[in-house]
Amino acid sequence: PRTMGPVPSPSGPKGTLGDAMPVFNFSPGPAALPAEVMAQARDEFVDWHGSGMSVMEISHRGKAFMRVAAEAEADLRDLLGVPANYKVLFMQGGASAQFAIVPLNLSGSDSTVDYIDTGHWSRRAILEARRYCTVNIAADAGGNYTTVPPQSALRLEHRAAYVHYTPNETIGGVEFGYVPDTGRVPLVADMSSNILSRPLDVSKFGLIYAGAQKNIAPAGLVVVIVREDLLGWARPATPAVFDYKRVAADGSMLNTPPTFAWYMAGLVFKWLKKQGGLAAMGERNRRKAETLYAAIDASDLYRNPVARDARSTMNVTFTLRDPNLDAAFLEQAEAAGLKNLKGHRAVGGMRASLYNSMPLAGVEALVEFMHEFQRKHPRG
Repeated sequence: PRTMGPVPSPSGPKGTLGDAMPVFNFSPGPAALPAEVMAQARDEFVDWHGSGMSVMEISHRGKAFMRVAAEAEADLRDLLGVPANYKVLFMQGGASAQFAIVPLNLSGSDSTVDYIDTGHWSRRAILEARRYCTVNIAADAGGNYTTVPPQSALRLEHRAAYVHYTPNETIGGVEFGYVPDTGRVPLVADMSSNILSRPLDVSKFGLIYAGAQKNIAPAGLVVVIVREDLLGWARPATPAVFDYKRVAADGSMLNTPPTFAWYMAGLVFKWLKKQGGLAAMGERNRRKAETLYAAIDASDLYRNPVARDARSTMNVTFTLRDPNLDAAFLEQAEAAGLKNLKGHRAVGGMRASLYNSMPLAGVEALVEFMHEFQRKHPRG
């Protein structure tokens, strides 16, 4: 029989055991998961629901896991208010695979598609889409990508097969404050970094996809929410496991799915509902972001380069007035239990990712550290 030795229970922030220093993980992804969810997964890891097996070891087609899958989908639909005429798919390959899967499913080889370019991840999606169809750049934020184009600046093709955009760019810390109006052309969104962070009107979109490793579950899973009328248009050369219609028809079980990530996603969905749903989560996330931006704006040492109306709630970027202080800032932050604050190599500086699992206490600890660091370096 399976047995486990005693495991200390977390007390306080994740990474805190007893009186040890709390650890706050600001990683942009794979990101922190809720401590409560991690504790439950730990307790169930070896012997899931008295089965004598781990959830990772049971058949994806068995009744036990099918219940896990059905509950996860139902909870996600409830959280997002997904309309009945949308399919929810749990797929592999992450969001980057969707850069190719979307055009393969929604466009023909002679199609034109619209893409809005606001940063690193939208550019990656554009480069992949160009392998399959003609891409029209409907808007290009360009330069250092510190803003998003307004609706009036979008140059949309009325014959486009779809319009694609990235609502939140994790690297630049740029986020749309509105949902683009694309008329009758289906709107496609890569919501990997802001899905479930606040309420969302799914009916405005033709398709939403999101890699799980930021706000949903461990890496390896991608959630796709697609309107039913967009199914059945995949090109003949599309691999079966990437054909939305075939995946939907087989309940995302066309091949063996990433079962552990799916199980973890289900736990996170239940955790979100216990927190009060997306309205409550949206308010928490707003408060976290405002707290950090306020500290940056009130300082002579720190600076955020993003236009105020395009600042990300999920990924707050900032630089120090003197870049020579970056290494000291990061080293001292790490020692203070503030982990993974280094900005992406493309933009430098710092980045604090404030996904759903980051508590307000983590942001407050970061702000306190920033104030103390500035006190020690008044001239920057």
